[in-house]
Amino acid sequence: MWQALRTELHPLGLEIVTIALDTAGAEAARPWIEAARPDHPALIDQAHVVDELLGIVNVPSGVWINEEGALVRPPEPAFPHRPKYLPRERSGEASSSPPKTLSPRELALREAVRKIRIQPEMYLTALRDWVAHGAESPYALAPEEVVRRSRPRPPEVAEAAASFELGQYLYRQGYPEDAVPWFRAAHRLQPENWTYKRQAWTFADPRQGPTTLYDGDWLTDVEAIGPEHYYPPLDM
Repeated sequence: MWQALRTELHPLGLEIVTIALDTAGAEAARPWIEAARPDHPALIDQAHVVDELLGIVNVPSGVWINEEGALVRPPEPAFPHRPKYLPRERSGEASSSPPKTLSPRELALREAVRKIRIQPEMYLTALRDWVAHGAESPYALAPEEVVRRSRPRPPEVAEAAASFELGQYLYRQGYPEDAVPWFRAAHRLQPENWTYKRQAWTFADPRQGPTTLYDGDWLTDVEAIGPEHYYPPLDM
């Protein structure tokens, strides 16, 4: 879907770049990129540098950078369309009947995912307005507002980033068991960082289910906060 949007917006001066955040690198990201067949630059951030520098804590997140290289919107949920498995907002459409072959956990996962709140229509409206009007767009934020909306970095968040970096290093060096305590530390120090959680959970179980290595898993942690709070609402 991003490539369709790029076709629309690129003649107006906007370049779309997607970045996969995955410590496993090309081996993990390539199948997804090839399946999407993008016509825009599709990069792989194996060291999670982008999320560390910009404060990304979940995906998909989008940032807006103007022609001068200045950030005009900090990270926020960025969906290019509404997935078919999610009901449309305020449409009143009924949920389709789940396959009878699903296990209880799979049913719970399906229900949690369908309750996740995303706002692609609002996001794309704002993005198109910015492309059309540039700095005059009400969605292009002043530098002080970008700073105000950016996530703070208190000592525990900085320590979480260092712990996650150590975990990644050990994993890439071939010591996955030694990486686990550092990933656990990152989860404890910054529990709202889903990027940290999902990366470690994926190494333990590709479906991010319960394991003996970590205290949480995707479904348990999402149900604890409520699926509707998995992404923050857009502040447009």
